[in-house]
Amino acid sequence: TGPESRCFDMTDVKKEIIKLDTGLNLEISCNPKTMKSVATLLMAVNRMKKTPTHSSWELRGDELCRVIMDSLVDETVVKTVADATTGQRSIKFVRVQSEECTLSDTHKKDIICTSEDFKLQAVTLKGGYGDRKVNFKLVKYISCGAGQTFVLSIKNANNHKLYLSCVMNSDNAELHLEKCSEDDISSSNDMDRFLFDKKLTGISLTRFESVKYPGWFISTSESENQPLELCQTDSAQRVTYFKVSSKNPLIG
Repeated sequence: TGPESRCFDMTDVKKEIIKLDTGLNLEISCNPKTMKSVATLLMAVNRMKKTPTHSSWELRGDELCRVIMDSLVDETVVKTVADATTGQRSIKFVRVQSEECTLSDTHKKDIICTSEDFKLQAVTLKGGYGDRKVNFKLVKYISCGAGQTFVLSIKNANNHKLYLSCVMNSDNAELHLEKCSEDDISSSNDMDRFLFDKKLTGISLTRFESVKYPGWFISTSESENQPLELCQTDSAQRVTYFKVSSKNPLIG
């Protein structure tokens, strides 16, 4: 047993039902693996105890779920803008969560970044070269109009963030790396090119579809040492399914 198990034993807690409020209980069904998980759980319980009113528990289904999630999530409003000439408002995106992760396709190729021209490529890494994997920051946003969407970014050699974007060139969507501020993400001024829908398939496979250009997915080639690109669903010899391996989950 490690030091964490000695300082905090969850054995007696895992079957406990915690009374939060009238009509709502929290049942802990598994043991957190780390003290960070324990702290996150306790923070969530405290928020659920304090925030919703009694009338909130009279809600059912989606409305009750929304109230509960509103009490758990620290929201950061990214941006809402209005066009002075048309009066149209862009969709408001709210940042709710982020995590650090690596990506590998279903052919077990990992995503790396070339040092010469700073391009993302898919390569089968041999033992001892795991440090070449690119660390992605995956940031989740929600909105009333677009549901859950994600922004992917990496850091270059100067520690500056570069964001994956979808840009249409003639009839072909291209995957670019661009500088951007997360505070600028909205549906106006072409900023939705940075947004991707994260589509879960099966147990642990994920696809990333462009929000701006639906039907275009982040993909790798079946061949080695080829760039990360965008393709359409029926594209031959392209791989659009990825395993997302979380390295450092973050909340808020």
